Parts: sequence; C-alpha cells; structure tokens
Amino acid sequence: NLNGKALGFKRPKPSQRITNPGSVSWTALKNKYFSLVLKPFAVTEAQFYSEDKNGALVMGIAMEGVSIQPNSSINNRVILYAGPSSIPALKELNYGLEATVDYGFFGGISKVMIVIMGFFHTVTRSWGFSIILLSIFLNLITFPLTAKSFKSMQKMQELHPQMEQLKKQHKDSPEKLNKSVMELYKKYNINPLSGCLPILLQMPIFIALYAALMKSIELRNTSFFWIRDLSSPDAVRLPFTLPIIGNSINILPLIMVVAMVMQQKISTRTMGSAVTAAQKEQQKIMLIVMPIVFGFIFYSMPSGLVLYWVVNTLLTITEQASMAKNSQ
Repeated sequence: NLNGKALGFKRPKPSQRITNPGSVSWTALKNKYFSLVLKPFAVTEAQFYSEDKNGALVMGIAMEGVSIQPNSSINNRVILYAGPSSIPALKELNYGLEATVDYGFFGGISKVMIVIMGFFHTVTRSWGFSIILLSIFLNLITFPLTAKSFKSMQKMQELHPQMEQLKKQHKDSPEKLNKSVMELYKKYNINPLSGCLPILLQMPIFIALYAALMKSIELRNTSFFWIRDLSSPDAVRLPFTLPIIGNSINILPLIMVVAMVMQQKISTRTMGSAVTAAQKEQQKIMLIVMPIVFGFIFYSMPSGLVLYWVVNTLLTITEQASMAKNSQ
C-alpha cells in the first residue's frame, strides 16, 4: 500500500530491483491462500522488490534516513505477518492488514458473500450446505425479478397475434414497425428487457463468488459428499482412462448441463406460440449449444462455484414450473 493506494506488481526480471518511492503502509507477498505482510511504524521512503539468484521474490521497505548521534540509538518498529489470507484473522490484529485481501472489482460483494456463508456455516457446520443456503437466499432476493420476467414473457406470448399483424402492416417500414411494437409494449406495460434482468443481476454475484471461493482459505480442503475440496473441481477417479478426460471425471458440471437443458425446455414452452418458426429453430440450437458451452466453461472451476450454479438452476426450474402451472 503506497501513498494510500494498493499497488500491485509483476514479477521482476532476474537481477532487477524495482523501487516505488512514497509512504508505505504495508507491503506483501501472497500466493492463493497465504500472505507475508510487512508493516512499518516509522516514516518510510519507498517500497522495493526484486528476485534473488535462486528465483525467489524479495520485498522490503526503505526507511527514511536519519542521523544517529554518538551514544544514542533509534528503534524502527515493524510487524511481520505470515499466515492465512483470512479477513477475520487479519482483522483481529487491528492494524488494517485485512486490506491486503483483494477480491477484485466486485470485492465488496465477495466480502458480503463470505460473511453470509460464514453465518450459514455457524448453523450447518458445513461449507457445502452453506453454499446451498447462500444460493437459496440469493434466489429469494432475486425472485421478484424472475417472476416479473416470467410474466413479461407470458404477456409477449399473448400479444403474438397482434405482433404478427403489425409485421404484416409495416413489412416495408422497419421504423414504423419498431414504433408500433414499442407502443404495444407500453400499452400493456411490458419491458422487453426484463427477461435479461435476472441474468444481469446474477453475473456480478457470480463473479464475486468466484473470487471469494478461489481465494478463501476457509473452503480449502473442505469436503462435501463426494467432493474432496470445494475450492477445486470435484474430480472422481475412474477405473479406466478416457480420451481427453483422462482417469477422472467432474460430476457437478455434468449435473449442471442436464439442469440447464431442463431450464431451457421450460423457457421454450413458456414462450410457446410467441416465437416464429425461425426463432423456434434458434431455440432448439440454444437448447443444446448453451448448456454444452457452459459445461466446458464450468468443468475446471471450483466445485463450490458449480454447486452454487446447480442449486440456482434447479431453483429457477422449480419457480418457472410453478409459475407456469399457476398461470394455466
């Protein structure tokens, strides 16, 4: 932390020494779960880092030069912390070292997620169940948007005949067609973008949770059913070796793919006749392509994150099926 701002750095070249002049609050070396933090209490001139002949990183703080009179001494007090990158553990020291834990752009949300999971953990004593309860909790918060999105899709389905009529009336004038469609949406109080709101709201939460699970030492080496480590993929050993996959397979991403296919089918049925023949073909393609793409993306992600997404998808399926049944 230099002049009140956190300053990251890249690994220097061999025999290169990088010096950053200014007032240093602390300087730190970190890996995924542990930190080495040096905090001075005297006036500083700069922070520096380099790489020694063995390839190890070296960091330090240059203190302000002072004159020492004969028969006198000066004490420069510093604190060296070597331990887990845990916000509660660092907060207990009461030196502001918790600022060394950085979860990225959505760090504020990440910290809230960790606090909520920590609360659920005090009740369940299981980080796996804590993630499940977190997913349920967040799903309840976003449910009003999900319900609004569902109702909007149903209204669009009901307006399909009028939409087709407008297309015929203004087939030679796209501007008039867009204007008429917007007027129709306004008349029936439909927001065409409302279907995207739940997903848009979930993305910052998803990114923040990803950062939290990737860096939280609390989840390191914690098991849940067949999952040996919630901070890593849930690899299950196979008695044989498969091409590309190898001798282990990640189960949760496969469950997620199946759940996403089910969710896509329910969404397709919800739209019903509100889509054209071309749109139906696109939906059929998305029904297969989107879950497969997400399966590839999630396959190597932390199992805790995939568990969150699986539970969230299953809850969404339940909500959509229930709302579809009640609307009949």
